[in-house]
Parts: sequence; C-alpha cells; structure tokens
Amino acid sequence: MTGPEARARGQPAGIVEYRLPGDWQVFAGRTDAANEYVSLQLAGQRDLWFHVRGMPGGHVILRVPEGARPDRSAEELAAGIAAFHSKARSAGIVAVSCTEGRFVSKPRGAKPGTVSISKERVLKVRPLTEAAAAALRQPGKA
Repeated sequence: MTGPEARARGQPAGIVEYRLPGDWQVFAGRTDAANEYVSLQLAGQRDLWFHVRGMPGGHVILRVPEGARPDRSAEELAAGIAAFHSKARSAGIVAVSCTEGRFVSKPRGAKPGTVSISKERVLKVRPLTEAAAAALRQPGKA
C-alpha cells in the first residue's frame, strides 16, 4: 500500500508500485528512506530484490507469493525497473543484481538506504523506457 494512508503508518514517501503481466507486484524506492523501507521492511524472505550494479539507484522488490515462482520475463521486467530507477536509465545494457530478500541486510552504522547482499545473480537488461514504466505503474501509487 502506498499513498497518504500508508505514510500515516510509517511508510516513507517515494515508493512506486508496478503491476507486471501475470499479476506480479513490484515496489521501487526513489529515496534513501524509501529504499531502506523497501529492502528491509517491505521485502519478504522469498521476494526478489534488484539493484543496478556499480551506481546509485532504487531498490526494487518483486513480490513472490508462497508456492509461486516468477518466470524469466517477470524477473527481467523487475530488473528493467531497477535500471530505470537508477543513474543508468539512459544506458544500453545494464547489469542488475538480484537476490532473495533474506539475503539483504543493513551493515551496522551504515547510512540510510545502504544494504549489503549475498548470493546474488546478475541479469543483463535494458532499462525500461518512460512509456513502458508508466504503462506498468499502478495509478495513484507514485
């Protein structure tokens, strides 16, 4: 849930919600506080976490319900969203790290939005275009 009612419950501003084909739900952080919330509060143990490699960008999670497994196209779309919410937005092919939520943690004393990950895979994708991101974005959830 995003919007004013969610912020009243402690969710920071700057979280964008997307809906992918197959009814997959994706959340992307646009600020340090939103990234931290997405990565450490919103992400479940089985959810997939994405971030562009080697440069600043949003933290993105793909919700994975119990007993479900996203196909390659859903993972690549989520990775494309991560690339879109990064400094690599205008690049060609971008390397995006992917791991399960249980392998994302915050180092002691790290600044807001900083996490460490383990057991990552790397997907090489093109960032979504502005039009493609807008088509997937949930209305009123930006």
